[in-house]
Amino acid sequence: MRISLRPWLTVLGVALLPAASFAQSAAPAPAAAPQWTMLDPKANNVMGISADRAYAELLKGRTAAPVVVAVIDSGVDTAHVDLKRVLWHNPKEIAGNGKDDDGNGYVDDIYGWNFLGGKDGRNVDTDTYEETRLVAKLKPLYEGKSRSAVAKDKQAEYDLYQRVKKDYDKKVKEDTENAQQYGPLSETIGKNVDIVKKVLGVQRLDTAVLRNPPTQDARLKSVASQWYQSLVASGAPDMESVVTQMQEAATSSEKRVKYSLNLDYNPRAEIVQDDENNVAQRTYGNNDVHGPDPMHGTHVSGIIAADRRNNEGVLGVADAPVRIMAVRAVPDGDEHDKDVANAIRYAVDNGATVINMSFGKYYSPQRKAVEDAIRYAGSKGVLLVHAAGNESNNIDQVDHFPAAIAEGAKTTYPNVLTVGASASKNDEKLAAEFSNYGKRVDVFAPGVAIYNTLPGSKYGNESGTSMAAPTVAGVAAVLKSYFPQLQAADLKRIIMQSAEPVHTQVLKPGEEKKKVDFTTLSNTGGVVNLYRAVQLAQQATASASGATSAGGK
Repeated sequence: MRISLRPWLTVLGVALLPAASFAQSAAPAPAAAPQWTMLDPKANNVMGISADRAYAELLKGRTAAPVVVAVIDSGVDTAHVDLKRVLWHNPKEIAGNGKDDDGNGYVDDIYGWNFLGGKDGRNVDTDTYEETRLVAKLKPLYEGKSRSAVAKDKQAEYDLYQRVKKDYDKKVKEDTENAQQYGPLSETIGKNVDIVKKVLGVQRLDTAVLRNPPTQDARLKSVASQWYQSLVASGAPDMESVVTQMQEAATSSEKRVKYSLNLDYNPRAEIVQDDENNVAQRTYGNNDVHGPDPMHGTHVSGIIAADRRNNEGVLGVADAPVRIMAVRAVPDGDEHDKDVANAIRYAVDNGATVINMSFGKYYSPQRKAVEDAIRYAGSKGVLLVHAAGNESNNIDQVDHFPAAIAEGAKTTYPNVLTVGASASKNDEKLAAEFSNYGKRVDVFAPGVAIYNTLPGSKYGNESGTSMAAPTVAGVAAVLKSYFPQLQAADLKRIIMQSAEPVHTQVLKPGEEKKKVDFTTLSNTGGVVNLYRAVQLAQQATASASGATSAGGK
């Protein structure tokens, strides 16, 4: 999830602007993007997680134990200057010898494993949506039939087809329209941006320039005001980002229509060559954890543990000796349940105690395999942190998979934390407009305009519950590192209890005018806070130590 482009559908860049109609002047250089997530709500008046304060006041001088955080994602840039020193290395595997030295079933898994690869080194990039796969499977069985004409033991599957076909058709319609809209829109706004930059004599049109444009021209001021309001509404840092992301949105929509929504497209069959229906099959794939496009996983990894000691770029939430294990299982499209289950098991079996899962979908045909893997992780004391999703849905009413609760169960998993996305200001926009919500969302965490690592040792802003989840995974890693005795259930309890309820009236995600109390959008009603979490962990471990001493006497 990147910036919201919704506000721009009604702002067609005004009309094409003639450069000669404006007086030229200069503007100050833009400021660098700050890591607002590290700041403190009270001291800095921003809804960060108080990480700077926690390190300065509570963790300074304390000894930290090694912790491995698995990132199940699209891939990770292992050469990134802010990640290369914090990557997990398989201690029993010899790089490049073509052998499974540690006998875990995976050859040369130095940094982790890729369940989207083939033995010949190729990788799946764009894959289909789960809706596409289900429609392709069920359409030959049920298309054109009435429910009464279907055998009773097949009517549930018939009903599933009707639901998924409706969702599939909706996606085809939306992506087709987006491809048609965003291309011309990006071209129009792009031309206007170039004109205005030239007239103002600036290199970048960010909110600082547009809020107070260095000009007396009334028409240009009007244009700047409209753009400023749309930047604020969309969460974009500057107009250049808007143009770039509109171009990417158009390309992505075209790509989804051509591939992800194509009923005849199946790259996995040719590349991975596994038996998709055999969830017990484990040792397929290859060791390429970078993959064709590691943007998403690289950004997520940096949020968790970007090197805090190299004086480069950005800071991760967790300091050394926290390490990132890369597990590639999320293509450009929907992840496969089988891959998710195997990725969880791989991470657990190779030493991860926290797993970040910044992905999700709304259908899960092999749900049991994933549930079994989640329970397996729980039996080993491993915490799973899952992004709530970016569709402004109430996930108490609409399942978002991997679901926070097992099928037929009444309570959520004790080792799964589900995270919604919050913004930097404690105002009506505190809840990100795209974030899913509901009592199955445990906490909210910073997920709007999060500045962190991008492939090629670059940096940039991304938004989504995909960014909120690793913020919480980073908090969990810090707690586990400084308080190793804490188990998955302890970590979940402490993180939830330390998220103090926020009673601000906020815009309900997906609603333009309706306001609700922020506390109604999640189980805790709060935003994760590392400082308070460390305080609670200190109290919990001190109490446990005291109880043990008393018992010994």
